[in-house]
Amino acid sequence: MPERTTPQFPDVWEIASAVPGWLTEAQAELLWQTALACPGAPMVVEIGSHEGRSTIMLAAAAASSGGRVVAIDPFVEGRLFGGSKTRDSFEKNLAEAGLSESVDLLAEYSTRARPSWVRPIDYLYIDGKHDYWTLSDDLKWADHLPDGAPVLIHDCFSSIGVTLGILAHVLPSRRLTYERRVGSLALFRVTPPTMAARRRILAELPWWLRNVAVKVMLRLRMRRTAAAVFGHRDAFDPY
Repeated sequence: MPERTTPQFPDVWEIASAVPGWLTEAQAELLWQTALACPGAPMVVEIGSHEGRSTIMLAAAAASSGGRVVAIDPFVEGRLFGGSKTRDSFEKNLAEAGLSESVDLLAEYSTRARPSWVRPIDYLYIDGKHDYWTLSDDLKWADHLPDGAPVLIHDCFSSIGVTLGILAHVLPSRRLTYERRVGSLALFRVTPPTMAARRRILAELPWWLRNVAVKVMLRLRMRRTAAAVFGHRDAFDPY
């Protein structure tokens, strides 16, 4: 067999960044580096794929060592999510990136897929529905991870539902440790937390409250005020 070569981040990001999505370059690099660091041929579970920007990053990294991605997304119909059109774009983008054979698509709600899931996984990326109840359930996928495995959560400390889920389930957890974040992409790891790790979660609350205030201002069409008070000049929510 020919020896596998690891692609370079800039080359993969050039492809992924052409796909619509809310993953920044710095966040993509965090996904990339943590996936490359997984031993062996990693099994990556991604919850929430949209058109495949993050999927491309994860699949390229995993495939470089013989691993693969299970992408879980129900592709809900409607203006916000796009339904079957978004799924068509997802599959097209993977094909154009040459990664279709490294991704298994599970077109289902993560909360419905989880109870029957029995396979061990090595890496968990959560970017699904951002309400408290879904995030709380999605965290249970971590039960299939080995010690030391990464859990990455997008829109963490920027979404009310996600942050409340973190405070309720991760802050008191004896198994998940918060390490750091890039924007709203937070890195946790399957390892017993120290008190310092718990304090790191609490230290993010001012940033979370800032983001909630920005969201309120954007919905009230107070974009100039959000820029003046918080330095948020984007038309989109903090991510």
